[in-house]
Amino acid sequence: MPAMELSNSNDNPAEQFKIEANEAFKAHKYSHAIDLYTRAIELAPENAVYWANRAFAHTKLEEYGSAIQDATKAIEINPRYSKGYYRRGAAYLAMGKFKDALKDFQQVKKICPNDPDATKKLKECEKAVMKLKFEDAISAPQSERRSVADFIDYRSIEVEPKYTGARIEGDIVTLDFVKAMMEDFKNQKNLHKRYAYQIVLQTREMLRSLPSLVDISVPEGKHFTVCGDVHGQFYDLLNIFELNGLPSEDNPYLFNGDFVDRGSFSVEVILTLFAFKCMSPSAMYLARGNHESKSMNKIYGFEGEVRSKLSEKFVELFAEVFCCLPLAHVINEKIFVVHGGLFSVDGVKLADIRAIDRFCEPPEEGLMCELLWSDPQPQPGRGPSKRGVGLAFGGDVTKRFLEDNNLDLVVRSHEVKDKGYEIDHDGKLITVFSAPNYCDQMGNEGAFIRFESPALKPNIVTFSAVPHPEVMPMAYANNFLRMFS
Repeated sequence: MPAMELSNSNDNPAEQFKIEANEAFKAHKYSHAIDLYTRAIELAPENAVYWANRAFAHTKLEEYGSAIQDATKAIEINPRYSKGYYRRGAAYLAMGKFKDALKDFQQVKKICPNDPDATKKLKECEKAVMKLKFEDAISAPQSERRSVADFIDYRSIEVEPKYTGARIEGDIVTLDFVKAMMEDFKNQKNLHKRYAYQIVLQTREMLRSLPSLVDISVPEGKHFTVCGDVHGQFYDLLNIFELNGLPSEDNPYLFNGDFVDRGSFSVEVILTLFAFKCMSPSAMYLARGNHESKSMNKIYGFEGEVRSKLSEKFVELFAEVFCCLPLAHVINEKIFVVHGGLFSVDGVKLADIRAIDRFCEPPEEGLMCELLWSDPQPQPGRGPSKRGVGLAFGGDVTKRFLEDNNLDLVVRSHEVKDKGYEIDHDGKLITVFSAPNYCDQMGNEGAFIRFESPALKPNIVTFSAVPHPEVMPMAYANNFLRMFS
């Protein structure tokens, strides 16, 4: 299938907008491409190509809900238009809705029986659905499952004499060890499984004891740094520490979810963040993002990377530890920090968030889902999510939530921003995203926010991507997903 449907003529204004949109798409300016496709659609709403092309641009921005809507519209206009089914199937795949995707690719195959590309993708999708059915069939009910951590004794694992990497002496994770480990990772060396188990198990114990909403106190004269999504971009994480100093009790950080997936150095990122948590719990705070979940890790590369660099047992262990991550933080009773956003109902209090039983995979609705998945919108009120999960919420929703809980500001992450950050809702909401040149193609800056106590005025620092070894993003992702991206 060609990447983008091209125009036959540029005689009319709608076609001209499409040509410009295609150029913007090729330049990775997906938001601008969407605006231009929208203008083409406004002039010629019955042109299925414009809807399918806009669906593809939405997919590139991870707006899978909007992509499905647009592709569905293309199919309604022309039920024989294979590209409509193709785009919708790809969006369903990206959301982990394999059965829905399979139906659409079967339709593509029916319309284009001799297309080898359609045949290949249908086979990949069929394999993925069969694999999921098999995994569901052999998995034990939740109530009968024992923690994988109960079966791991890291002290009994021998470290071979030939191992020359970083070592933990005894039970204490020291700064010297973390520095040595980061240097090894920088040189693409793996950490010994014994020490990886030790870090992950110690972090699990710490996270299990925390509430679902964690209060952070920043003393007067001290500062605190909030980072957004890092998404497996280890070399950019090192750059954050270069710019802002290593985590310590005097230089504490909160990483606001989505540590893993997409980028192909997710193991290095998660072990570094967890090691700092072990070294000094008050130097490193960690929140759950929507990508700290089995379904996302299965699709977007973390699961495959863990298998490649560590082992199958670590896949289960990380899934378990991710269920222990807190869902939100409050800094000095004034700043609410969460990965995604706010809620489908008014009147949610901090006590309601504290009361969430978070020790599970994220549900598809409810407070926990919305904390991890929701996004702000410019217009007031609430609307459907562009992602197809969670919701979009306006400035009035943000204002009411802050007033109800005597808070001043919402800080959230979850969305790529050109400058690495964006301030919305009359200054009451800041999005911070810390993965510059996301997926090696978005060209965005990264950012982090430093808050100085007692004023807690946000000081936003932006930075550019740094070079990394030639390992593509999504290098460990499922074959079938890479085929559609």
